Amino acid sequence: MNAKRIFITGANSGMGLASTIELARRGHEVIMGCRNEERGQKALEQARQESGSDKITLMKCDLGSLETIRHFAEEFGKRYDYLDVLLNNAGVVNLKRKETSDGFEMSIGVNHLGHFLLTHLLLDSLQQAKAGRIVVVSSGAYKLGKIHWDDPNLRSGYNVVKAYAQSKLANIYFTRILAQRLEGTSVTVNSLHPGAVATSIGVDRETGFGKRILASVAHMPFFQTPEQGAETAIFLADDASVEGKSGAYYYRKQLHRLHAKAKDQQQAERLWTWSEKQVGL
Repeated sequence: MNAKRIFITGANSGMGLASTIELARRGHEVIMGCRNEERGQKALEQARQESGSDKITLMKCDLGSLETIRHFAEEFGKRYDYLDVLLNNAGVVNLKRKETSDGFEMSIGVNHLGHFLLTHLLLDSLQQAKAGRIVVVSSGAYKLGKIHWDDPNLRSGYNVVKAYAQSKLANIYFTRILAQRLEGTSVTVNSLHPGAVATSIGVDRETGFGKRILASVAHMPFFQTPEQGAETAIFLADDASVEGKSGAYYYRKQLHRLHAKAKDQQQAERLWTWSEKQVGL
């Protein structure tokens, strides 16, 4: 087996932690990207213990801060000369509107713009690998989404579904345009829907709001565990059958047809241009 070097965002909990443990168990080197040092250290200990691997490390990466992302990428470049897989897993869901340190609405800021910048800054490292892979965790919620060009940061009329769905549609637009731009290179990019997963993604860490909701849905039969939800991301990161395949959308480890709105080239290109401007590329 060829061991890969894999960087995972949002690796301290939920599907990110589940992906870390399973990929490390398979013998890969995993670098956990975590926003909070304390939570990251606890997750690192758990991942090492459960995977039986000592090839797991931790790096601080806050996707809610463009400055921190740039600092992370600089540090990464000093430590590592290549990257086989970038797993863009981190995601936020906020019942009340919040902003990143750069003033973006949190869902579009973290779920899309943070990963947009991070991916660009790690592209050189991915191109140094034999066959670099970028895996983008989107969601079937994209079907409910649209890009609110008049108010992309949702300063008025905010609601959680509107914000989350917009960010997940953005993930797919980003994947499709990036795949086109990477055509002819050794790097591929694919997105996925993990299914309905019971994670702490909607729980406010400061107030604990949402814990009761999480506890109730976790016992519903159609909700998957984080381990089950991570299966498609792990498949795209590691399976030989997807080598060379790019620009696609997967669900349950199978190619999945996208809704017509997700194939809108004009909207996708417009989002790309807007995103470049927002993150200063």
